[in-house]
Amino acid sequence: MPQRTDRLRLASYNLHKCRGMTGPHAPERNLEVIAGIKADVIALQEVDFRLGRRPEALPRAQIKEATGLVPADFVSTGESSLGWHGQTILMRPELAEQATIRRLPLPGFEPRGALALRLPGVTVIAVHLGLIRSSRRAQLRRIVAQAGRFGHDRLILTGDFNEWHDNRGLEALAPMHVLAPGPSWPAPFPRLRYDRIAVSRGIEVLDSGVWDNETARLASDHLPIWADLVLEPWSAAPEPGISGRVSDNPAE
Repeated sequence: MPQRTDRLRLASYNLHKCRGMTGPHAPERNLEVIAGIKADVIALQEVDFRLGRRPEALPRAQIKEATGLVPADFVSTGESSLGWHGQTILMRPELAEQATIRRLPLPGFEPRGALALRLPGVTVIAVHLGLIRSSRRAQLRRIVAQAGRFGHDRLILTGDFNEWHDNRGLEALAPMHVLAPGPSWPAPFPRLRYDRIAVSRGIEVLDSGVWDNETARLASDHLPIWADLVLEPWSAAPEPGISGRVSDNPAE
């Protein structure tokens, strides 16, 4: 019988196709950043190049050796792609043995999708939301509706929300505890909180932050975000649902 996942270091990182702000393509920098975070699960955005057959920008063959993590197993965009709509999820190998993943098509002006990773006791949904606020609102509504069909698992959403405002565009997540750990874009002089983590009740946030160092500021136009999470014991967890609160600081 699989063991429940009680503690997680969760992270999210938009790789910007491993080109930094202006190039060149240097995935070894991104892999160094990912390894330094020491996440159990990390949602990645822009892991593939945009044009043609969408080949991988983050080399699959180097991931495990460089980071100790493995990509989630799912049908990617193409034979040479690492992600779906440019997204993938990396995790510790022992978690991957217990994981199932499904793709969630999303509405909007641009083609977008989310990845739902199911682990014992928790579902992690990785997102890269659209550039238009009306599309983002529709995408979050679709995700919340789909999440209601996953059963009684606790729920985490994370990724590049493409939303700089703290009080607009996130209405569908109002029942959840939404963390914006700090400015994460643009990486060389971060000002905007595009990258976020939202958790349902039954999940305690111990700490969170932006992973900021010299390599991270060179490796992408986004800095990674992370959070240390604890799943409350099932006997202590509230009734099933996604209710929570919105905050920039888990200590509030």
